[in-house]
Amino acid sequence: MALNNAFGSIVPSQKPQVTDGNYLKFDDGSNDWAQQYLPELYKEEIEIYGNRTLGGFLKMVGAEMGMSSDQVIWSEQNRLHISYTDVASNSAGTELTITETADVKNVISKGSTIVVSDPVNGVEVKCFVSAVAGAVLTVKPYTQADLVGGGSGEVVLNSKTDLKIFVYGSEYGKGTGDSDIISVDPAFTQYSNSPIIIKEKYGINGSDAGQIGWVEVATEGGQSGFLWYLKAESETRLRYEDYLEMSMIEGELAAAGSGAAAAGLKGTQGLFAAVRERGNIFSGFTPSLTDFDAILKNLDTQGAIEENMLFLNRSTMLGIDDMLADLSDGAQGGTSYGVFSNSEDMALNLGFSGFRRGSYDFYKTDWKYLNDASTRGAQASSAIDGILVPAGTSTVCLLYTSDAADE
Repeated sequence: MALNNAFGSIVPSQKPQVTDGNYLKFDDGSNDWAQQYLPELYKEEIEIYGNRTLGGFLKMVGAEMGMSSDQVIWSEQNRLHISYTDVASNSAGTELTITETADVKNVISKGSTIVVSDPVNGVEVKCFVSAVAGAVLTVKPYTQADLVGGGSGEVVLNSKTDLKIFVYGSEYGKGTGDSDIISVDPAFTQYSNSPIIIKEKYGINGSDAGQIGWVEVATEGGQSGFLWYLKAESETRLRYEDYLEMSMIEGELAAAGSGAAAAGLKGTQGLFAAVRERGNIFSGFTPSLTDFDAILKNLDTQGAIEENMLFLNRSTMLGIDDMLADLSDGAQGGTSYGVFSNSEDMALNLGFSGFRRGSYDFYKTDWKYLNDASTRGAQASSAIDGILVPAGTSTVCLLYTSDAADE
């Protein structure tokens, strides 16, 4: 006997009748039925863990895409304006050398006006680019003779290797041609990833399908009704669907020299691995305005997207609530700081769904995956407090625990 149930279509029926999508397994334990009289059967399944599924994060952030190939390739925009770091100045204070690589080339033209700054002490000087020879710029400061400085109020920026420069404009004389201007083409960064194959299995003997028993259940999908005995098949399906998402979150590429690579495995780069490689990581996060202000300053450099979602574990969620409560005048006075009018007949709201700081809006929600005891919630101190996802973009910032050793 074969059960040809369409995968993913298990639906409780509203009355005890056999269909191809409502079978349920009844676990008889050890000799529970080896007695003279039939035992009483409580026909409703007890849901002691509530909704046990962990999926939904990728759907919520719009990060789902179907594919049928063995590789996915995508590109990401680079920044619009021209800037370089790790720029070296000569001892004479007249030239700047840009560190070029296979992917980084000089596109600053003769006639450009630039800001030259020292990231260590914050001093800067504005310069005119009088000549360009490959990666070497000859510069003429506007406020002093050269980068050596030394006079009253002059900036010393010669013989340094870690300068930052960026273009803020240009200056040309009348009738000047454009032969010295370098054309700047839009640049992008290309990435690729490989899918993985995951499998789950549930087996049943054909002879076992002849004895049907009914149990009234409520499923994780919000449906209720009767299922016949192959409930384990339903849970296998739910576990498989969770693995689909968990693999996209936890996946790791097989590094060269690793045991997985030696076994011929490729792996796949999941969300956490991608953020660690090229995202924005905040180590030692403790819910405080000081930490959030540091995050804001970083967001300013990453596009300044105004609305952001925070997907957090329980301790971080409560920590942010406590931080906001301490800042609330209502809380200090012992009154409700939620949405109610402090009526004794209404529940007291001791949490916040969002807040605004500077020009940024933060909306926060619990991420069940970080709280569930069968996954990351089982750890005494999880390596990940949560993740910040700017609305409308795939850029992410990972928040870590207060243990700096985690990152």
